[in-house]
Amino acid sequence: MYESDWIYCPLCGYKTRDKIRADTTMKNFPVFCPKCKQEILIDVEQFQITVIQEPAAKPQSQ
Repeated sequence: MYESDWIYCPLCGYKTRDKIRADTTMKNFPVFCPKCKQEILIDVEQFQITVIQEPAAKPQSQ
């Protein structure tokens, strides 16, 4: 049997609806937090979760 754990929101610490296993690898995975209503991009490898900072939108010049 594989060990598994819930993904917790990196902003508020609330448990999300997603689970990961020890052999899970994800890149640019969008996680939605039902408590703070935010969507965060993460990378996951061997239970290590890294938050991906999205670049801010650049203002358009005319």
